[in-house]
This record gives sequence, C-alpha cells and structure tokens, in this order.
Amino acid sequence: MPPISVLIKPASSMCNMSCDYCFYCDEAEKRARKSFGFMSEQTLKNIIRKTLPHASGRICYAYQGGEPSLRGIDFFKKAVAYQRQYNQHHILVQNVFQTNGYGIREEWCDFFRENNFLVGLSVDGTPEIHNSMRHEREGGGATFDQVSDGAKRMDACGVNYNILTVVTKKVARNIMEIYYYYRDRGWHYQQYIACLDPVGEKHGQAFYALTPELYGEFLIQLFSLWLRDLKKGRQPYIRQFENWVGLAAGYQAESCDQRGTCGIQYVAEADGSIYPCDFYAMDKWRLGNLNQDRLEAVDARRKEIGFVERSLKLDTQCRQCKYYRLCRGGCQRNRDLNAATGLYENYYCQAYQMFFDQYYDSIVQLGDQVIKWNHASEKERIL
Repeated sequence: MPPISVLIKPASSMCNMSCDYCFYCDEAEKRARKSFGFMSEQTLKNIIRKTLPHASGRICYAYQGGEPSLRGIDFFKKAVAYQRQYNQHHILVQNVFQTNGYGIREEWCDFFRENNFLVGLSVDGTPEIHNSMRHEREGGGATFDQVSDGAKRMDACGVNYNILTVVTKKVARNIMEIYYYYRDRGWHYQQYIACLDPVGEKHGQAFYALTPELYGEFLIQLFSLWLRDLKKGRQPYIRQFENWVGLAAGYQAESCDQRGTCGIQYVAEADGSIYPCDFYAMDKWRLGNLNQDRLEAVDARRKEIGFVERSLKLDTQCRQCKYYRLCRGGCQRNRDLNAATGLYENYYCQAYQMFFDQYYDSIVQLGDQVIKWNHASEKERIL
C-alpha cells in the first residue's frame, strides 16, 4: 500500500494576506460555499482516526489554506496528540505546514522544532517582486518584511523549512536575480510551481499569467544556474530538477505532477469534506465527508467519478514524444481536453519541449551518475 497523503485546511479559504494569483481563492469563489470557517477539533479527530489506521509504512499530514496558522497553535497540538492516540501500528507520521509566514512568531517556531514539522514558506522572489503580488489583507500593504522576519525566527530556532515560489510572469522574467537572492539568504531548499489560470477560464489572460514560451525560458535559465552550481558542489535542492534526475535514474517522482497521473490524496476542508486534490476542491469533485463517511466510501466515490482514470487519457502524440520518459505530460490541472480525440493536451507542452531540447541529455547523464553512485554504495555496504 502506498503512503497516505492527507491535506487538511484548518481555516478553509480564510487568510491574513491577499495574493493576486491565489488559486484557492478562485476555487472557493466557484463553490456554493466559499469558506467553511474554522475546523472543529472533533472534525480533526475524525479525519485522523479514519485515515491513520489505514496507513502502511508512513502517512503525511499537510496543513494548508488559506492560512492554517489562523486556527491557532493549540489546534495543531491536538493534531499531534490525536496522531499519537490513533497510531496503533507505530508507523512514521510526517507533518508538513504550508504558511505565508505572516504570523509566525517564536511560539510557532518552538512548536515546529519540537514536533519535527517541515514548514513550507511562501516567498515570491525578491522583496520588490514579492510585495507586488502578496499583500496585506487589509489595505494591501507590503508583506515581505514580516515574512522575512518569520524566516529569520525559524533559522534561529532550527526549524526545517523550504521556500515555495509561485512562478508568475514577474518571477519568470527575473529568475536569475531571485536565484542569487535566495542563495544569499541561505535558502537552499526550493520549490517552484507554475501559477494556475483561473478554473474554466482561457489560459494566459490574467496579468500574472505565464505563456508556454516564457515558462520554457524560465526553466532553461533556472536549470542553467542550478547545473553550474551543481558542478561546483553547491547547488540548492530544487524539487522539480531533483525529480527529473530521479526519473532518469529509474525512480518514481515524488511529485504527482511529475508522475503524469493523479495520485491518491485526501484533501480535507474545514467541515470534513474530502476532495481528491487541492487543485480540485470544488463541489463537482467532492468525495464525501469524514464526519459521516468511512474512508472506503470516499475511495469508492473517487473511483466512481474516474478522477485518477481521467489523468490517464493523455494525448497520443505526448505519449510518443521522446521526452515523455521525463516529462510525463505534466499536471492534469494544466491539461486541456481535445473534444475531437477525448484526450488531454498540456498547455505547457511547448515549454517542456524547449527545456528538454536543451537539457534532456544532461538530465539523463545525471541520472546515470545517480545509478552508478547507488551501485557503488551498495557494494560498499556488502563489503
């Protein structure tokens, strides 16, 4: 049985910041109910007690929003307590906390460190770029200084955290400056996610939106910077590149968008409603509610609506592409249905073509090196 992934939204779509491109604001606006308020402790208990006993090996609980810290630290202390209570098989429990960092004070840092939480901190590049996209909730003021202070507190406290950057038009055009800024800050663990177009709307219309060509140029430039530092032994961990190298070495990608098919996830809204993916937390895709339903019923509903199966309907030309081994067709949320074929085509196909035209062989060679290193390590263990 694969590891179970549960994403919990303790404060639903509520947030103490306002970001121009927020995909969850868009999703929430397109539901019958925009916000489900704060999650109750009883709902939290039901989610944990109905998921943890089904896990084998390990389980990951991720907390996201909106902004999860709005729910207050005592809620997360309860989460840890419930995990201990219901961990009958003594499996590995991982906790991940995705935050905008706006309200992270010393008390939070102590809690994260003491309970081994991995924190994802949302930062969109340099102060100027970040402040142009991520604003205070009231008044629209700048937020970077507060977020930066949160990062400094986590550094001082020894919290494990990485940086999550949404790739907008501004980020893509200034990635060299951002790369060196992150390096100067000591932010060595990075994740870059292409911004999403609003659900049901034409690609590229929003002022922050990417074009395939611009996204391709971004990937090329970022990889060139990363590869240069790799050769010097000082490269940052960039999740997308590490996943591609892993695929080249014959491993499964950790990230579902790089596996090419949707995975089994449980996204829990504040009322206990379950959705199959954070990018599809809308009424059409609701799978049930763990306050009333068993996990088996949720899984049956996922199968009934064909959520995972839909991601297998990938364009024939895509599957036959020489880069498919690594590309895998990208995230389903970025795919568009071709009504004539009944298959999906990725909006960023041109971006991936541009990138792999230049760096496919380099990634394959890096994958070969990983295989050799692993074989050498295995021999050493045997000896």
